Formats: sequence, structure tokens, C-alpha cells
Amino acid sequence: MLTALAAITTFSSSQALAQDGEKPQLTVYTYDSFVAEWGPGPAIEKAFEARCGCDLQFVALEGGVDILQRLRLEGASTEADVILGLDMNLMEDARALELLAPHEADTSALELPIEWDDDVFLPYDWGRFAFVYDSEALPNPPDSLEALMDAPEDLKVIISDPRTSVPGLGLLLWIKHVYGDKADEAWERLSPHILTVASGWSQAYFSLFMNGEAPMVLSYSTSPAYHMAFDKTDRYQAAEFKEGHYLQVETAAMVSGTDEPELAHAFMDFILNEDFQRHIPLGNVMYPAIDLGDELPEVFDRLIEPESYTFSPAEVSQHRREWIREWLNASSR
Repeated sequence: MLTALAAITTFSSSQALAQDGEKPQLTVYTYDSFVAEWGPGPAIEKAFEARCGCDLQFVALEGGVDILQRLRLEGASTEADVILGLDMNLMEDARALELLAPHEADTSALELPIEWDDDVFLPYDWGRFAFVYDSEALPNPPDSLEALMDAPEDLKVIISDPRTSVPGLGLLLWIKHVYGDKADEAWERLSPHILTVASGWSQAYFSLFMNGEAPMVLSYSTSPAYHMAFDKTDRYQAAEFKEGHYLQVETAAMVSGTDEPELAHAFMDFILNEDFQRHIPLGNVMYPAIDLGDELPEVFDRLIEPESYTFSPAEVSQHRREWIREWLNASSR
């Protein structure tokens, strides 16, 4: 109730300021695909501004790793009020900066495949990492990591760098979860199939894969939903692997030093509202963090639903640099 009252007070105050010609501004750091014209950002901005009478400003960075780096560099002087786009594998590193505040949002509507009780990081969507393939170029894709590694060497895939890309880090953790102490051997076996290591997901997917550079790309199991809904094609599909798939949960967090704390809290409350969440499935092409019922696009019923798993955020924070070094060493052999 206190949170709701704070939100109402914020909206009332903001509307009064708007009538005086002075709109309060809320700055949200996020990633470029979120704010693209085809992403969920523009619709979410319009919906929130209609509620708050404020000016919502998205600052677009390349990805979650870049958001974390920007926050680390700016420290307490950051202009961000909210950061949106850190997945659970970056949470502990962000928490260690001691720049974030409890969100105080009502999480009773959360619908995730895992339990969630974090009071700082608020989920807004989730998905599973997967290799998406072009069914016209590759009618019989591998059905497991093992099959991919054992495939003829002319089968090439595009991946992303785990140092700079959230999906790249996801693949690193996926292979580590499946192969454990033998992950370095798995990377050695996979290396001949890697056409290139892109700096980020957008470059890998749109600049390379969609231009036919390779028949498979590291992406998400939900990516085909975009092509089904907008391109009206089943050509692009996600390969379901027998070993299961690594889970990703994306989150938002409030900056403790924000100049607009009430407005920031109001935005955090808004994240699990249907007016935010309905733009996630086909805008961000991920699963929403709440149950949208009949509003969930029917193309999501046609996606693979593999077994999924994850390391804890603490495990990732503790071992991430070590596992990246392992990947670098194995890939250079």
C-alpha cells in the first residue's frame, strides 16, 4: 500500500510539474535492441509517460556487459536512475558496486521457471539460450552440443564474445554446466565450427546470420517467434539440444543515488504491470515475467520448450573470470 501511495503521489506531483511546463526526467540505462524502433522501448516509454507526466529517457548501450561497465566507471556520479538489462549472471558484480537500492515492488505476479526472492533486482523477462538455424540452409541441424561438436567441420556457427556479450557469457556457462571440468576440451572441439566471435548479439544475429554468413547463430529459443509473427515464416528455428539449455532472466534495478527516487520506484512498480509486460514477447522476443494469459502471442505456442538450468548468480560472479580464461586458452590451441 505504501508503494502504491508513493506511486500515486509521484504521478500527481509529476502531473502538476507537467502543467507548469517542467517535466521531471527519469534516465534508464538499457541496451540498444530494447530501444530500437522494433523493440519494446518506444511503446513502454509512451505508456509510462502517459501515467507519470514525466520525461522517460532511455540511454542505449550495446548490451548488459556495457551497462555494468558504464555503471562501474561512473560510480556514484552516474546519471542513471534505473538500469534495465543486467541478466542474473551479472547481478552479483553489479551488487558489489554498492550503487543500487531495494526496488520495493510487488512481486506477487511474477511467473518464472525458477524461484525469485531478490529485493534489489526485479525480473522483467526470461528466456533460454539456443542455436537458431536457417532451415533452408541446414535442414537437419544437430540435436545436441555433442552432435554440433562432432559435425563435419564445414558446419559453421556464429557466437558472441563472453567478455562483451550476455549471450556469449550464456554459452560459456551452458558449456561449463554440461561439461564441468572438461569444458576446455569441449571448447577445443567446438572451435573448428566457429566462423567468428561477434562482439554482441545484434552484430551476430542481424549483421552476420541474417546475411547468410553461417547457417547457425547463438541466440535464444524465442528468436523464431519474431520471424513467425512479422516475417510470416517458419524458416528460422531453434535447435533443441538433448543436454538441455541454459536459462536467462533479465532484470532491472534502481540506483540508490537517483535524484528522482519516487519516480524511479514508480517505474519499478510499472515493470510488472501489463502495460509494460505486453510489449515484451514480440518487442524483446522473450517470455514475459508475468502471466499474460490470452495476450501472449500464439507463436509462442510453437517454440521449443527444453529442459533448462542455471548456475547461481554468486557462482557466476566467483568463477566468471576463471571460466573466461579457460575459454580463451582452449580457443587458442
